[in-house]
Amino acid sequence: MKLLFDENLSHKLVEMVQSLFPGSAHVTTVGLAKGTPDREIWDYAKQNDFTIVTGDRDFLLLSTRLGPPPNVVMLENCDYPTHLAARLLSDNAIRISELFQSNLALLVLHKP
Repeated sequence: MKLLFDENLSHKLVEMVQSLFPGSAHVTTVGLAKGTPDREIWDYAKQNDFTIVTGDRDFLLLSTRLGPPPNVVMLENCDYPTHLAARLLSDNAIRISELFQSNLALLVLHKP
């Protein structure tokens, strides 16, 4: 399972979780420019089997309206350092994998 990190998150997260989520990428490294509309990111993730990781609540609306795929992992109130975001993702790797295999659209993770 691979994660696609939204532009509101650090590109450093890709390397920090690569061992748990091989093939993960940041939106800016897959050809999506800064400011790409959320719907285009959604469509890219769907076409390329990514789970979106974001701190942007707009993806909550898309997941409610469109359903999976793709799945969305929301980092609630993501105003904390990148290393804490990486730890949160690592600590919840099983839950994230279960989300990908389920019919659920969304997983909200809260700061440790």
